[in-house]
Amino acid sequence: MSTKIFVNLPVKDLARSRDFFTALGYSFNPDFSDENAACLVISENILAMLLVEPFFKTFTEKRIVDAHAESEVILALSADSREQVDELVDRALAAGGSPTGETQDHGFMYGRAFLDPDGHHWELTWMDMAAAQEQG
Repeated sequence: MSTKIFVNLPVKDLARSRDFFTALGYSFNPDFSDENAACLVISENILAMLLVEPFFKTFTEKRIVDAHAESEVILALSADSREQVDELVDRALAAGGSPTGETQDHGFMYGRAFLDPDGHHWELTWMDMAAAQEQG
């Protein structure tokens, strides 16, 4: 059985979030999208439900953190190459994201990070698996 992960993220402005992730080259599943939610397709088995804050609150009694001020989660995605890391992060920054942290370049591993418009922390990492095993 193939397990899918649905990461649920609160957003203030659903249209802005859709525009941001569309600019990064991602698509949305219309079957799970409406005026309260947009189903961001990251890969076949990884989806992010972007939920407007009032709708998000119907799933939890906890307060929603301000991701610009507090850390809630770091969403780490793999990339196929160093170039893909740079391409996606550069597109995120051009679309209104913010840089966060320093570029990590360890030769066999390369990564960069950005904050989306709601402050959610995203990291992109490429790793040369053969070289990584030699390091271990």
